[in-house]
Amino acid sequence: MENLEKQLICPICLELFSKPVVILPCQHNLCRKCANDVFQASNPYLPTRSGSVTSGGRFRCPSCRHEVVLDRHGVYGLQRNLLVENIIDMFKQESSSSKPAPERKEEMPMCDVHEEEKINIFCVSHGVPTCSMCKVFGAHKDCEVAPITSIYQTKKTELSDGIAMMVGNNDRIQGIISQLEEACRVIEENGRRQKTLVCEKFDQLYSVLEVKKREMSQKVTAEQEEKVNYIRSLTRKYSDHLEESCKVVEMGIQMMEESEMVLFLQSTKPLLKKIADASSTAHLDKVERGYEKMDHYKVDFRKERKALRNIDFIQDDEDEEEEDAEAGNEEKEEAQTVSAGAVVSAPQQT
Repeated sequence: MENLEKQLICPICLELFSKPVVILPCQHNLCRKCANDVFQASNPYLPTRSGSVTSGGRFRCPSCRHEVVLDRHGVYGLQRNLLVENIIDMFKQESSSSKPAPERKEEMPMCDVHEEEKINIFCVSHGVPTCSMCKVFGAHKDCEVAPITSIYQTKKTELSDGIAMMVGNNDRIQGIISQLEEACRVIEENGRRQKTLVCEKFDQLYSVLEVKKREMSQKVTAEQEEKVNYIRSLTRKYSDHLEESCKVVEMGIQMMEESEMVLFLQSTKPLLKKIADASSTAHLDKVERGYEKMDHYKVDFRKERKALRNIDFIQDDEDEEEEDAEAGNEEKEEAQTVSAGAVVSAPQQT
């Protein structure tokens, strides 16, 4: 019977279920009055009529925390558990027939001062239960007292209301916790997305710098190759001229060994002409002074370096579009300036 009684205790008022008993969608039972108290505590702003909720709402089961959604009838729309009501009736009948009254009287607490007196009244002034003898002759003779049954019902109602209020507060706190957890999830997701966007923007900036570096390096390389090829071709021409001069010198040395005067004089004229031609380098190009320099490809990135150090987040999308447009114009102007400064003409070959 004790186990059965535990199963018939309302989790709100902690007493046997009082009719009518309603069954929640989660299969737990409540007194309809207790269910109504919990519902009103969880939905304090819903309109009521004659103490009964007349519109839908929601609250959590005090046993399993399952959320119960009600229609416009409120708790009066919940199904009654007639089986539990019948069991309660049978339990009360069985309890009244199996438990004699004297045993219940023996269970009542006795006064500590007057050991033979039962505690049957409540001292309102001190807020403690006491006996009639204490009121007449004892420490509570000048105090205000009330029947213990009325105080019991009052305190029980206060406790039930407090539990219902706490259940409602717990539901609201649980809702706040859920909102905070969702806010954390959204913040983390937004943070990851924005970091990805920032990295993409920097990657685009790296790409622009790589393209510009490659273009400017190609311009320097092109002029470098042009000048080197020209110097090498000029070196070959001077080498050919030197080789021809050496041959003329050798011919002159051989002619100096000729002892026959007639033959010597006959060969001297064309040889002297060759010597004169070999001695002249007028037909060969001369390298201009400073031709080997490449310092006209100068760069000054102080403004750009300062701009990079000042990179920061913008306030809105319009500012970003304006800055992108200005950056594009600056890149075009810089490209035109570099192209104009890189024009170098090589000396003409003769």
